[in-house]
Amino acid sequence: MIDPRETIRTKRDGGRCDPAHLEAFVAGVADGSVPDIQAVALLMAIFQHGLDGEELFAWTRAMLDSGGKLDRGTGPVRLDKHSTGGVGDKVSLVLAPALAACGVRVPMISGRGLGHTGGTLDKMEAIAGLRTVLDEASIDRAIDRAGWVIAAQTATLVPADRKLYALRDGTSTVESIPLIASSILSKKLAEGLDGFVLDIKVGSGGFLKDVEMGRELGRTILGLCSRFELRASAQLTAMDRPIGVAIGNANEVAESIETLRGEGPEDLWELTRELGADLLVQGGVAPNPLTARARLDAVRADGSAFEAFVKGVVAQGGDAKVIEDPSLLPSAPDVDEFQAPGTGVLTVVDCRRIGLAAMALGAGRRLPGDDVDMGVGLEWLADPGAEVKAGETLVKLHHRAGHGLEEAREQLLASITLDGDGKHLPALIERLSDAE
Repeated sequence: MIDPRETIRTKRDGGRCDPAHLEAFVAGVADGSVPDIQAVALLMAIFQHGLDGEELFAWTRAMLDSGGKLDRGTGPVRLDKHSTGGVGDKVSLVLAPALAACGVRVPMISGRGLGHTGGTLDKMEAIAGLRTVLDEASIDRAIDRAGWVIAAQTATLVPADRKLYALRDGTSTVESIPLIASSILSKKLAEGLDGFVLDIKVGSGGFLKDVEMGRELGRTILGLCSRFELRASAQLTAMDRPIGVAIGNANEVAESIETLRGEGPEDLWELTRELGADLLVQGGVAPNPLTARARLDAVRADGSAFEAFVKGVVAQGGDAKVIEDPSLLPSAPDVDEFQAPGTGVLTVVDCRRIGLAAMALGAGRRLPGDDVDMGVGLEWLADPGAEVKAGETLVKLHHRAGHGLEEAREQLLASITLDGDGKHLPALIERLSDAE
């Protein structure tokens, strides 16, 4: 029997752990034979000293093997993406049905929002009747019926990750590249994927603030994908300003519907198309990115991407009438405006605060158990980098009887300056591939 204390001691002292010992440790976390106090000790040691390639491969493999996997079957290629999260990031809601309309399968296991970034599951649950908490059999059925699903991690899908993430969240060890990489990829591997793209949000509104840290995460995950023989790429994309106009839950669903219908903000569709093009090439559905982009534009233009969205919503128990008529989505009764405090060039200096403004209204969670108001949120009407005049409306705030309104205004005021140069990151900062 391997003593967990030896594994902890080795990593605590900066040494290299035997991969078999790490695998036994993760298995012990999953079955409860390794107590939380020892798991926290090793997580802290990994946070301090990291994991080398062999250690990380063993750790991730053990997480993957700690539970069940989705039924891969013999059908079309299975593709998925993961975003590190940001303000107004509703790409998954547009990308999954668009890919399904191209003939692939998208088994997207997603998460809830906490803090300033919105959760994809929360947005989906703004649709009346829609269920995101499904078992593996229900997930498989939804994929068979609609070609895509957006669901929560099940109790038996990578259970070691559920335990380890909760411990990381409670002990300030979340910000560790190897632990982030293993958490993301273990779940994606359990989906039985043929291709994967990682959307790494860089900037003040994302989890990663600088490009170099984004590159490190991308290269780490791509290295793991290569070890697991999963075709993959990573895109570093801008999160120094919101994506699209809508920030919230129901209003982001409405914007996603608008985008799938051929309208909506262009930046949202451009990002969706770039991520989708990588996946279609990985899956052999398109021979090159140019053809892949054209294919995605075509399914948007002919309505088949929107039709796939309706099918997916129905497959998860949602009301199709809400998708046909987004005015039936939850909405807040009150609307106020945030206006430019002066004249100048609008520069977003802290995008995170825009997300915090939406959270103050009730669109997000401060703590994991907090309720979310699906109807409140923001409309970001401003064009970062543009010259604005005093009194011009920059943001509309959809609120409920003034709840959080004053705090939201304070956050918005702190998020911008009119004295800046208006410069922001390019939408697509850099693309990494598994060949690098």
